[in-house]
Amino acid sequence: MKIYTKITDIKNKYKKIVVALGMFDGMHIGHQSIVHRAMELAEGMDGQCVVFTFSNHPLSVVAPERMPLQIGSPDLRNAILERMGVEVVFNISFTKEFSRISPNKFMEILQDNLAPLYVVTGANFTFGYQGKGNQRLLMRAGKDYGFCAEICPTILDCGRAISSTRIRELLKNGELPVVNEFLGRPFTFLGRVVHGDRRGRTLGFPTANLMIPDYCAMLPNGVYAVKVLYDGKIYHGVANIGNNPTFEGCYHRLEVHILDFQKDIYDKPLHVFFLQKLRDEKKFNSAEHLVKQLHKDKMAATAICNEWKSSIFRVFFKNRKEKEKK
Repeated sequence: MKIYTKITDIKNKYKKIVVALGMFDGMHIGHQSIVHRAMELAEGMDGQCVVFTFSNHPLSVVAPERMPLQIGSPDLRNAILERMGVEVVFNISFTKEFSRISPNKFMEILQDNLAPLYVVTGANFTFGYQGKGNQRLLMRAGKDYGFCAEICPTILDCGRAISSTRIRELLKNGELPVVNEFLGRPFTFLGRVVHGDRRGRTLGFPTANLMIPDYCAMLPNGVYAVKVLYDGKIYHGVANIGNNPTFEGCYHRLEVHILDFQKDIYDKPLHVFFLQKLRDEKKFNSAEHLVKQLHKDKMAATAICNEWKSSIFRVFFKNRKEKEKK
């Protein structure tokens, strides 16, 4: 997948461009429907789908105090887009200068650099200075800039929109099954393995430790059955979110014990897929009591992971595999 981090003139490099436009925070099923529609339009005319998004949330620039927690990182979003089959992404830094661009100027930028035939967005997407550009403007003025605008309908659940705001609240409340349903895949954390205190190794349960940035939306502290993607292979695992209260001096982090795994993976990226909560975080009276519980957690996680054996590939790798078959 080709990722452009600056606005670049690619209109002569790719033919019949269809732009999927949005922030795509979390890449939930509503966001996926926008990208899928853009891909469908591009495929129908032998063109190229280009996802236009930002590497940072616009509110981080225009109103930092209202900046929401992020449902994953830009790297995770790019990984999901690539697995959906997207080949070209504009991942642009949102700056103060960019925030001052008028809606018409933004459409002019699209025309000059991408010359799209279609621009596909969600119903609530806004753009340009103070968010004055909306779907009505795209529909009305798009033809002046050479494209047709298509607005994807909001996906509803029980009459309420499936949105990043709603998913953040569900994550905060620990409603993992609903989160996974709205994401169309297991809730995923992508991070690099950092050095820990190596205590898990002495207990017979070595862990890969990942820092949880303050800007990330995360599930409540607890122990979870997970699957882990490393170097193109899926493994079963048990993950703990929290401070490891049995031992003093621990910081808030994600610790993942990968089953049947012995490799040195410091500073390597891991995708951690959260499948089901096993229990709350607990302080044990001794290391022996902790180890006994960890064995129970391992057995429970193995059973849950086995149930997800086929479906996790279906929801996370489906579109790439289908494309490879064609």
